[in-house]
Amino acid sequence: MTAVKIEVLGTGCKKCQQLEANAKEAIASLNIDAEVLHITEPIKIAERGVMKTPALVINDVVVSQGKVATPEQIQTHLKP
Repeated sequence: MTAVKIEVLGTGCKKCQQLEANAKEAIASLNIDAEVLHITEPIKIAERGVMKTPALVINDVVVSQGKVATPEQIQTHLKP
């Protein structure tokens, strides 16, 4: 099984940091292999079609934007 690719898109504000922490918590609770990246460059964020940050991208699919998803909400996107 390949690792899940998770990207947090945002400038690094408090909400972005919380989303990243929530994603890591969701990964840990499901005990899955995942890579978490934090994308802060506005051009790269816009290239993904995201207009509101923070945003969460899982395996190149935007699953949340403009809010801080909870670990439980993130888990629903990570379960097979």
